[in-house]
Amino acid sequence: MENNESKFGFVNFAETWNGRLAMLGFVIGVATELLTGQGILSQIGLM
Repeated sequence: MENNESKFGFVNFAETWNGRLAMLGFVIGVATELLTGQGILSQIGLM
């Protein structure tokens, strides 16, 4: 059986991976703040 559903746009596959990657990015950002003692904006030179 062939799956012809697109993997791009607002489909369940894309939204699931978007959510997972957003959660991963958030956790990495918080961990980096805890390890360095600086906020994310300070680390990239915006503050």
